Amino acid sequence: MARRGGGEPVCKVDFFDPKRVASVRRRLKPDETLLSLAETFKALGDLTRIKIVFALAQQELCVCDLANLLGTTKSAVSHQLRVLRNMRLVRYRKDGKMVYYSLDDDHIKRLFDEGLRHVEEMG
Repeated sequence: MARRGGGEPVCKVDFFDPKRVASVRRRLKPDETLLSLAETFKALGDLTRIKIVFALAQQELCVCDLANLLGTTKSAVSHQLRVLRNMRLVRYRKDGKMVYYSLDDDHIKRLFDEGLRHVEEMG
């Protein structure tokens, strides 16, 4: 293996394994699906939004709870919640005049937990 510009290792020969490539190609998801996944990760690529997801992984909270927890404004939290809601990462329920937010489903919690476990093991 050689290194391109001192970076990642690259093969020294121009060869590919047709069986391996075909095996992966058969399982490759449609571009639309992978784009949605990329957009999900992009939505989680903001510190405020990731803090909100962390908090909602613990328990359901209202905008005021989240603003207090994060030390920011209700307006700023509402904006970030709108982004997360549009990506179907969080949902809300109304209880009288109160609106409570939670993670959309258990997939989001598992995705977050796995990502957190990964970065904690790196450190």
